[in-house]
Amino acid sequence: MLSVLLIWMYMLFTCYVAGFACIRMIFGKENFRCKRETGYLYAGVGAVTVYAQFFSIFGKVGLAANLLLLLACGACIFLFRKEMGENFHALRLTTTPVKAAVAALLFLLFAYGTSTGIIHYDTGLYHAQSIRWIEEFGVVPGLGNLHSRLAYNSASFCLSALYSMAFLGGQSYHCCAGYLAFLLALVCGEAFFARTMGRAGVRRRPRLSDFARIISVYYLLNLFDEMISPASDYFMVLLALYIIIRWLELLEDEESSYLPYAMLCLLCVVVMTVKLSGALILLLTLKPAVMMLRTKGSGKDIAKFLGAGILTATPFLIRNVILSGWLVYPFTFLDLFSFDFKIPKGMADYDAHEIQVWGRGYSDVSRYGEPVTRWLPDWIRNLDGTDKVFLALALSGLLALLLLVVYALVRKKRDMADFLHIAGTLAACFLFWLLSAPLIRYGCVFLWMLPTLVWGWLYLHVSPHLDRFKLYYIAIILLGTYKLWAFGLETGKTLTAEYLVNQKDYENFETVPYELHGYTFYYPASGDRTGYRDFPASPVKASSGEGKDIFRGNTIEEGFTASDRE
Repeated sequence: MLSVLLIWMYMLFTCYVAGFACIRMIFGKENFRCKRETGYLYAGVGAVTVYAQFFSIFGKVGLAANLLLLLACGACIFLFRKEMGENFHALRLTTTPVKAAVAALLFLLFAYGTSTGIIHYDTGLYHAQSIRWIEEFGVVPGLGNLHSRLAYNSASFCLSALYSMAFLGGQSYHCCAGYLAFLLALVCGEAFFARTMGRAGVRRRPRLSDFARIISVYYLLNLFDEMISPASDYFMVLLALYIIIRWLELLEDEESSYLPYAMLCLLCVVVMTVKLSGALILLLTLKPAVMMLRTKGSGKDIAKFLGAGILTATPFLIRNVILSGWLVYPFTFLDLFSFDFKIPKGMADYDAHEIQVWGRGYSDVSRYGEPVTRWLPDWIRNLDGTDKVFLALALSGLLALLLLVVYALVRKKRDMADFLHIAGTLAACFLFWLLSAPLIRYGCVFLWMLPTLVWGWLYLHVSPHLDRFKLYYIAIILLGTYKLWAFGLETGKTLTAEYLVNQKDYENFETVPYELHGYTFYYPASGDRTGYRDFPASPVKASSGEGKDIFRGNTIEEGFTASDRE
C-alpha cells in the first residue's frame, strides 16, 4: 500500500503539471482555467498516455521516459509558475478541512484496494506480458505473431508501463486503474460537497449529472476488489464515466464556450485508443464542431483541436501497425500495408471472430455467423439479475429516446438538442457493443448509462408535478445503504495487512523454457497463462523449424514473422 501511495503522489504531480500545461497552451492565457482541479488531472492523464505511447515507439518505457517526463514538468512549472501559483492560491482558499479529510480518506481507501484484490484472468494471459514488452523493448515489429493478444494494442498498457517503476529493480507495479478510480471518486464527491457545503437553497433538486455520478459510484463499488489489474476495460469505463459526468455538467451550467467541450472530446480520443469498444463516444465531437463552425474567427481553434486529436490518435495507430501490420487489429477492413511481419488475414479474422463470440458467451468460433435472434436469448439468460434489469431499461429506453426525438422534431424543441445528442451517442455506443462483443465488462458503462440518462431525464421533467414523496432521495437512501453494507461486508472479509508496504504482485504460473535464437522463451506447463515473471512468453511454443523461423532477424528487436505453432 505504501508503494501505491508513493507512486500515486508522483502521478498526481506529473499529471497535474502536464494537464495544466496542455490546457494552458491549448486554451491560451485568458481562457485556460478549469472550474475544478480534477480537470487538470484528467487532462494530464490524457497527455501522459499519449507521451508514453510515443516514447514506446522509439524505445523502452522506463527510467529514461520518466526522467524526460520530469524534465518536461520542470520546464512547464518554470514557464507557467505565475499561473500555477495563482491556481494553488485559489485552491488553498476553497479547500475546507472537511474536503481535505475526505480526499485523504479516499486516497488511502483506494490505495488499499489497489494494493490487494483479485487479479483478472486476462492479466496473466496477456496484460502483464504486454506491459513487460513495453518496459523492456517499447514496441516490437510483428509481436502479435508470437502471441496474437500481444497485438491487442491499448494505450492503457503504455501508461501502466510508464508508472510501473520496474526500472528500479523490484516488482512491476500496476496502479493506474486504481488511480483513475480514485480520481472518479473525487469527481463523484464534488456533488456531495456542492449540496452539503454550499449556500442555503443551492441545488436542492437533483440534476442529470447526479444520476451519472450514482452509476459511477455503483461501478466503483463493483470494481474495488478488481482494480489492481491493469485491464484496459477498466481504464475505458472509468474515463468514459468522467466524460459523461463533466459533459452533463457543462450542459446543466449552460456553458456557451466550445473550449471545454472540445477538451473533453480529446479525452474521447484517448478512450478510443484505450479500448475500441468505446470508440463511438467520439460522436460527442459533433457539438463542439458545430459550435466552432458557427463562431466567427474560430478557424485557428478548429485547426488546433483537429491537430490535437490527430496527435492523440497517431501513436496508437503507429503502434497498431508495428505490432500487427494492420491499422486497427484485429479488424481487417482497412488493408493498407504489406510488411513482412504482418499477421495473416485469416488469423486476424479468426481473432476478431473469437472476441465477438466470447462476448456473446460462447467459445466456439464457428458460431460467429449465427443471427442475433439465435445467440441473444442465451446471452440474456446468462446475465445476472441486475444487468437483466438494466438491459430491459436500456431497450425500453431506446424506444423512449426515439419517441423523444419525434416529439422534439414535431414540437421544434431546440432546447432538447443537447440532451438528445448525448443520449443518442450513448445509444449508438450501447448498440455497437450489444451487437458486436457484448461482454459486460466491455460496455457496462453504456448498458448502465443509457437508461440512467433517458429515464432520469424523464423523471426530472415529471417529478416536479408528481413526486411529492421525493422518490429520488428514498431510492438513493435504500439502494445506497444496501450497496454500502454489502461492500463493507465483502471488504471486511478480505481485509489483510499483508500488502501494507508493497502491492500484491502479478500472478505467475509454472512454465516450460525453450531456446530460440539464443533467447530463452517460455510457454505454460498447463493452461494458457504465464504471468509477468517468465519473459518472453506465449500460450504455445513458437515454432523454430526450418523455413518456419518466427524471428525476422537475429534479435528480438527486429521482430517476428508469421509461422506455424507446435
